[in-house]
Amino acid sequence: MKALVAYYSRTGTTKKVAEAVAKELSADLDEIIDEKNRGGPLGYITGGRDAFLKKQTTIRTQKNPADYDLVVVATPVWADLPTPAARTYIEQNKGKIRKNAFLITQGGNNQEKPLKELELIAEMKPAAFLALRTKEVADGEYSAKVKEFAGKLNI
Repeated sequence: MKALVAYYSRTGTTKKVAEAVAKELSADLDEIIDEKNRGGPLGYITGGRDAFLKKQTTIRTQKNPADYDLVVVATPVWADLPTPAARTYIEQNKGKIRKNAFLITQGGNNQEKPLKELELIAEMKPAAFLALRTKEVADGEYSAKVKEFAGKLNI
């Protein structure tokens, strides 16, 4: 089974975990690049606002998800919702993704709301879901959860 890990990361936290998941799955990695500048304090504020308003954005990627059996979409959580870049990626690739899984990184504890929103956007249940706190990633305490997540994907 051929797998792809597509990720958006503003600060590098989600990228770090996405790379670990890709390594565990022997999957390809594809960065979702948001064309809107999300850097600095203003980017943080407008990003949270855009996530809350469920806005899409203009993105760039390298790989075609239709070429893969499984696509793991990795995103931070902003305002208890997926980022505009992840929302746009999923919306643009509906019908191309045969099997999906989701990975979120977040400062808070609410896993249910972002997962439900990702399912709604994708219009399909994920094969697996991994939620990590930002602190877990910063402390390097996530490898066991990544292995468990990868094990659920049957690759």
